[in-house]
Amino acid sequence: MTAEGPEAGQGGDGEHDLLAMLPRLTQLSGAVNRGRLTERAMEAAGVAVDRPAMSVLVSLHGAGGPLRVGEIAARMQVVGPHVTRQVNELARRGLVRRVTDPDDQRARLIEPTAEGAAATERYMRTVLGWFSDALAGWSPQDREVFGRLLARFVDDLTAHLASFGDDDDRPV
Repeated sequence: MTAEGPEAGQGGDGEHDLLAMLPRLTQLSGAVNRGRLTERAMEAAGVAVDRPAMSVLVSLHGAGGPLRVGEIAARMQVVGPHVTRQVNELARRGLVRRVTDPDDQRARLIEPTAEGAAATERYMRTVLGWFSDALAGWSPQDREVFGRLLARFVDDLTAHLASFGDDDDRPV
C-alpha cells in the first residue's frame, strides 16, 4: 500500500476493508491492555500474581493436565527460561508443583496445586463473566460466527508474523 493519491489504501483487493478495521483492532487492544483486563480480573478474583505467572496458570488450565516447561512456553509463545522463572515463583508460592513425567522418569511436568487450580478457576470465571456480559445482546449465531472468525484471524496473523522469524512480535 502506498500513501500516494486520493485512492491510497483503497485498492480493489480489500485494503480499504483492512484500513477500516485497523482503528477497531487498536481500540480492542487498548480495551484489553490499557483497560488492564488481566490485572483487574486477577484483583477481582483475589489472585495475587503477576501477569506472566497468570499466563502460566491459564496455559496449564487450558491443557487439562501437566505440561513440560517447553510446552507451556510454546502455548504462551515465549522462550523457556521466561517460563522457568515464572514456574519457580509459582512453585515457591504453592500454586504449581513439579511431578515426574510418566513417559520419561528424568523429565518433570508442571501441574497446578489445588490452590493454583482454584485461583485460576476464579480468574477464568471473572474474565468469562465479563465477556459474557459484553456479548449478552448477541444472538447465538453471531457469537459462533465471531468466535470462529476471531480464531481464524488470530491463527492466520500469528502464523504470518512467525514467518518473519523475529521474537519481538511474541507476546510476554
